[in-house]
Amino acid sequence: MTVDELVERFDFFDDWDDRYRYIIDLGRKLTPLDEAEKNADNLVPGCISQVWLTSRIEGDFLRFEADSDSTIVKGLIAIVLMLHDNRTPAEILALDVSDLFERLGLGSHVTVNRRNGFYSMLGKLKEKANAA
Repeated sequence: MTVDELVERFDFFDDWDDRYRYIIDLGRKLTPLDEAEKNADNLVPGCISQVWLTSRIEGDFLRFEADSDSTIVKGLIAIVLMLHDNRTPAEILALDVSDLFERLGLGSHVTVNRRNGFYSMLGKLKEKANAA
């Protein structure tokens, strides 16, 4: 999925209650991490909720899994993974999502702490792509 496609999906919803439901539904579809994966090594710093992120290389592609102890954050994780999972490290590093929060209209509807956590997740993905 591209950033433009994701923005188009969000634009489909007329009000924020529907967008929140969509975000929460996305989070419910995430495969939960095993409890063993919820450790300090996989913890994403800078998130107000606990967020764990794992990665592995499959061929030329990076695969990510993530989980959180917050329902809305799980949805934000799902959004991040829609754009980054199953891409090459070069594609991940080239992906510009610097204005994604604003383009989705989340800036005025999600707390600053959640926004900071969102960008911390993005930073962790870039870090893993750099390492790969």
